[in-house]
Amino acid sequence: MKTLVSLLTSFMGPRSQRPRARAFAYYVIVLFSVVLLYGWLFHIIMAHEGQEHSWFTGVYWALTVMSTLGFGDITFTSDLGRAFSTFVLVTGVVLLLIILPFLFIRLVYAPWLEQRNRGRWKTLRRIPKDVEGHVIICAHDPIALGLIRRLDLTGVPAFLIEPDPNRALQMHDEGIPVIAGDVDALETYENAGVERARLVFANSTDTVNTNIVLTVRERSPSVPVVAVADSVDSIDILELGGVNHVLTLTLLLGEHLAKRVSAGNVHANIIGHFHDSLLVEFPVKNTPLEGRTIRESGLREELGVNVVGLWSEGRLLPADPDLQLSALSIPVVTANAEQVETIDAMLIIHEANTNPVIVIGGGRVGRAATMTLKKNDVSVHVVERDQALEAELIDIPDRLIIGDAADRKVLDAAGIQDAPSILLTTHDDAMNVYLTVYCRRLNPEARILTRVTHERNIDAIQRAGADFVLSYASLGVQIVTSIVRDRELMVLGEGVEVFYIPLPRSLAGKTIAETGIGARTGLNVIGVDRDGQVRTDLTAREVLKAGYTLVAIGGPEQRRAFSELYE
Repeated sequence: MKTLVSLLTSFMGPRSQRPRARAFAYYVIVLFSVVLLYGWLFHIIMAHEGQEHSWFTGVYWALTVMSTLGFGDITFTSDLGRAFSTFVLVTGVVLLLIILPFLFIRLVYAPWLEQRNRGRWKTLRRIPKDVEGHVIICAHDPIALGLIRRLDLTGVPAFLIEPDPNRALQMHDEGIPVIAGDVDALETYENAGVERARLVFANSTDTVNTNIVLTVRERSPSVPVVAVADSVDSIDILELGGVNHVLTLTLLLGEHLAKRVSAGNVHANIIGHFHDSLLVEFPVKNTPLEGRTIRESGLREELGVNVVGLWSEGRLLPADPDLQLSALSIPVVTANAEQVETIDAMLIIHEANTNPVIVIGGGRVGRAATMTLKKNDVSVHVVERDQALEAELIDIPDRLIIGDAADRKVLDAAGIQDAPSILLTTHDDAMNVYLTVYCRRLNPEARILTRVTHERNIDAIQRAGADFVLSYASLGVQIVTSIVRDRELMVLGEGVEVFYIPLPRSLAGKTIAETGIGARTGLNVIGVDRDGQVRTDLTAREVLKAGYTLVAIGGPEQRRAFSELYE
């Protein structure tokens, strides 16, 4: 009924659409007149042939012939009648099958659809006044979509600003929360309830982001603003404009990749803090742990650390006691500061590979990774294909090799055979997959770390042999989420995050083993938080009590599975 009312409205109003409706009505009148004319001529020719039919039969015959149905129950026997039938058929094809659909779409359906979408678009221009504590995202990019999904898991609403009305409607139909409006208009942020928002995320270009923050500050001086900066030179400008956190994600991506490198005197890498506990990872290559299972390693008994996961072939696996620690395995444990020192002491007494790390790709990510490694006194060789970048790169690494990394001679010159780690930082996912396979064949024992641009390529690059994968988008999502939730940033890796989940009532009083959380969802519970105190020394017999907050490691899909099963 609502659709019928809208259709009638498009005919009778507004005034701007009445000429279109009038034109279509004229065509219907002409079409009806033609049918009556053909019905009248039908009777004349039938009388000439000695046949008699009712007046409605003439109309019926004209419609069946014009619509090409042609039942054949009423036919002419003379050539004149057959010629007339042919003429009626041809005009019917033109009038009913060509002109009528075109005019209906052009003069009726399109205006109705446009008016309907205009009404829907107006509803997207404003966030309901009862919504507060939300996040406003200023541009549509891979970070935006991932951030909306991630915040949804934590119960924080997020809305994306979209200036294109058609695109806004399409996004709304796809289930993406959207605000229709210009990203640099004060009205947009007023309608978005910026004064009630938890955070504004400016993820456009540096110049647009500057305009965004000035516009936001005009409406709300206190709302936190996080902005992405493409250029280091833009940081000061954005901060002066009122941005609380400026993210140079390309540089941060290179730094985080460099932190996961295994080279030289290996030490434990602290990923993050859980109040008094630390989340730590370390390599087992060339240590007594290599070749043992987690149970046989004695890490819990001898060092007092709790193994919560194991990096293997680019994936974080749950800490099954029977999992074997290979040369490329990276255990993830919870420990205190003293235990981290013990781990470092265990690692440093074993033979270290002091050969240079190879960084393939001398762009901004590659340069940031190289500079981070050099600060840590790690020798670095950089391979870059573009000769034009030589002047910018020449003083950064220990050695710069200009050439195509797909060339075996170039990689040999970079020291591929003995490199402890290889970083792939090109912005081409297909090239990174290819180079992962190539480098893995040339050096099976190297730790290969790579960036990825598109989420769809993560599985492919892991299958190719990458040991650690991180993307620009996922890093941005994790950083902004940590700011929104006011928690310390912990970058575990692609598709792996730390979740804080209030214990559902259905699980209170059960042991961790009885809940079956790991087996049923894939989430790995690594600790419990009660009244701000986090415990990580959990066993399968740990009883979960009401008021606990679970600290778990896993991916968004696993977190969603937990919600569907227990919440």
